[in-house]
Amino acid sequence: MRHIDSYNFSGKRALIRVDFNVPLNENFEITDDNRIRAAIPTIKKITDSGGSAVIMSHLGRPDGSYEEKYSLRYIVSHLSKLTGKEVKFATDCIGDETVKMANQLLPGEIMLLENLRFYKAETKGDRDFAKKLAELADVYVNDAFGTAHRAHASTARVSELFAEEKMFGYLMEKELESMEKVLNKAEKPFTTIMGGAKVSEKILIIENLLNQVDNLIIGGGLAYTFIKASGGKTGSSSVEEDRIEIAKKLVSIAKEKGVNLVLPVDNVVADKLSNDSKTKEVPIDEIPDGWMGLDIGAKTIEKFTSIIKSSKTILWNGPLGVFEIEKFENGTKSIANAISEATSNGAFSLIGGGDSVGAIKKYKLENKVSFVSTGGGAMLEYMEGKILPGIEAIRGSE
Repeated sequence: MRHIDSYNFSGKRALIRVDFNVPLNENFEITDDNRIRAAIPTIKKITDSGGSAVIMSHLGRPDGSYEEKYSLRYIVSHLSKLTGKEVKFATDCIGDETVKMANQLLPGEIMLLENLRFYKAETKGDRDFAKKLAELADVYVNDAFGTAHRAHASTARVSELFAEEKMFGYLMEKELESMEKVLNKAEKPFTTIMGGAKVSEKILIIENLLNQVDNLIIGGGLAYTFIKASGGKTGSSSVEEDRIEIAKKLVSIAKEKGVNLVLPVDNVVADKLSNDSKTKEVPIDEIPDGWMGLDIGAKTIEKFTSIIKSSKTILWNGPLGVFEIEKFENGTKSIANAISEATSNGAFSLIGGGDSVGAIKKYKLENKVSFVSTGGGAMLEYMEGKILPGIEAIRGSE
């Protein structure tokens, strides 16, 4: 496997898979450009070294055909601004005209291809489609961690067509390094905070992490299935009845392995999910009928914060309450601040999963934690111990 720092890009054309799947408003303006910014160091490395860059990405979920609202042409001017170069735009990601444009690229120039998912062949992992993409360049660079768990044409398939001339970009390397640090090189005590809505989405990652962590903090909607499993009263809170036995099993595995599995002790309950609801704070296992738990309470915040601040490695996936509504954001905000404080005291913190990333950004703490992952689903699958096709396709040649 080649490495981006030691590879000579001079006179080479690089096909770079990035993740420019960014949100656009009704005027097609980018509302969050973090994913684009994250790819800039890789693009600059290639163009500053005398190579040219052919950039490919998907945007949204078009149904395998052209849809104006998913066109990557809306990214061009912002990408030009961030790279300091005029970015050329190919109105198709394959075809004679696109090949011609790629062949005419001069060292240092950048070209962006139209949305890969305007072709069904992309998500099907079609080899012929991958061949057409491979024709555009001499070397392949995968810098799209967000799609690494998909065996798509532009990730897994195209990589197979570049025998040795393939590598990860800087963002992908940083993602993998951060996850390796948490999974295999964690400094103790290692604490994982699992929030979010459903146990079913987190079973595999919890099972895998029970082999590594010292403390497993469980909050958010998934806590109520655990509370019900231990005989508590959960009122109208979100409980996955069909996952109660699994919750019991996870508690007993944690006990067996000597992991400190920590559940909330109190919570903020409301009579409805809204900012003008009636609320009160009650013990987590004594929620009255007709009331639902929507945030962790003061005692729980104190308990969780104390564990987090004494940790050396922290992984956070999923919010602790419905933080999008101001009335129920205190728990998530407090935990985000505790992680930031632990980080400034020397802990390594990794934040991943859409909603916890959203929370870190909402409270403007992204620069106060060690690393914020750009790939929610990919990160979860990696943490579950699964082999990710987009990573395997490059590492396989090691």
